[in-house]
Amino acid sequence: MGAHPLVPGAVPSPQIDPRGFLCALLDAAVARALPEGVIAPFLPAPPAGRTVVVGAGKAAGAMAAAVEARWPVDAPLSGLVVTRYGHVPPAYGTASSRIEVIEAAHPVPDAAGLQAARRIATLVQGLSKDDLVLCLISGGGSALLTLPAEGVSLEDKRAINRALLDSGAAIDEMNCVRKHLSAIKGGRLAALCHPARVVTLLISDVPGDAPAVIASGPTVADPSTCADALAVLRRYAIDVPASVRVGLEQGRFETPKPSDSRFAGHAVHLIATPQQSLEAAAAVARAAGIDAYILSDEMEGESREVGRVHAALARAVARRGTPFARPSVILSGGETTVTVTSKGGRGGRASEFLLGCAIALQAEPGVHALAADTDGIDGVEDNAGAIVTPDTLARAAALGLSPRDHLDRNDAYPFFAALGDLVVTGPTCTNVNDFRALLVL
Repeated sequence: MGAHPLVPGAVPSPQIDPRGFLCALLDAAVARALPEGVIAPFLPAPPAGRTVVVGAGKAAGAMAAAVEARWPVDAPLSGLVVTRYGHVPPAYGTASSRIEVIEAAHPVPDAAGLQAARRIATLVQGLSKDDLVLCLISGGGSALLTLPAEGVSLEDKRAINRALLDSGAAIDEMNCVRKHLSAIKGGRLAALCHPARVVTLLISDVPGDAPAVIASGPTVADPSTCADALAVLRRYAIDVPASVRVGLEQGRFETPKPSDSRFAGHAVHLIATPQQSLEAAAAVARAAGIDAYILSDEMEGESREVGRVHAALARAVARRGTPFARPSVILSGGETTVTVTSKGGRGGRASEFLLGCAIALQAEPGVHALAADTDGIDGVEDNAGAIVTPDTLARAAALGLSPRDHLDRNDAYPFFAALGDLVVTGPTCTNVNDFRALLVL
């Protein structure tokens, strides 16, 4: 397939290989967000009573492994987390593990996620004020922790989820809807834990790092309303069953608010963020003698359009040395969106960004780009992302590939696969969302 694996620990020299250099930056970004290296300072002391660990997300398995490795062996510890299929760290989740790890579907929920959510809801009920609930949350938890509100079926949730994914809605808009149709998200999991103390450890995958948005905030009070959720559905013309619409209109699906006393004494800690990962990548670039500039960790918008904007900036650097001098690397993160207009296309946000970027770069000499999802999966494919080089368009033309046609079909994956330019890492067991790097030599 022509995959480009990460190069662990690689630091490119001033005479760099662009592909190896860009992959090393991605490697550094991912490494900074791995739970094993960041979780220890945020672990609370064992309580007088029990400690129950629950959680959900693409990093939940790795977070559970990190907690278990650092928790006192003589202190009670039990629990259950749910992660995406294939995202359990190697050698974890065995019969000797104190925290059970369940795998379920993402980005569209399935019955395994429903069963896991029911079990988690049961685990945290009946606790006392002497008990501690340690909640491990990362991106992907909205789909993985699926417990529909009363009157909402799993099939309703699946259909609405698919429609939101295809609509181009931003992640905060999607999660506003998801949490209001849930019996466990939007602060409801914390309410179930009462009167136990809750400590939530978060790995952020959302622009702005808002705890109430990450995985739809299962243990965080929700400032959004049913009216907000209805507005999102109307904005994107998403049809929902009458029971869902009426429930939102009547406020029956309202979430616990910040004034709710059940959140008193709870703690929330961000243990890894997109900005921290971008800074780690920038440090690797600077160590190699390449100036690095972080545009933002909060980039949103249509992937292809964001790609075009990045391309315009890179061309200005390449042609006029403004706003940055060459050589330099331009970094950004966040969560772009793909409005699906053609069924049957393959690819995710990263590859669609790169296709838009490649077209706009117009084969600019000296500009190379990598975009990837830090969880190792771009959409639902087997790649993390892909690479664009100055000769991408020429090589595509030689193979009879039209980048414009592939972009129109939302079909970026086979385009980059044919060129041998996919970046394949496998699941990384963390998730700080989009990573983009444009190298201008």
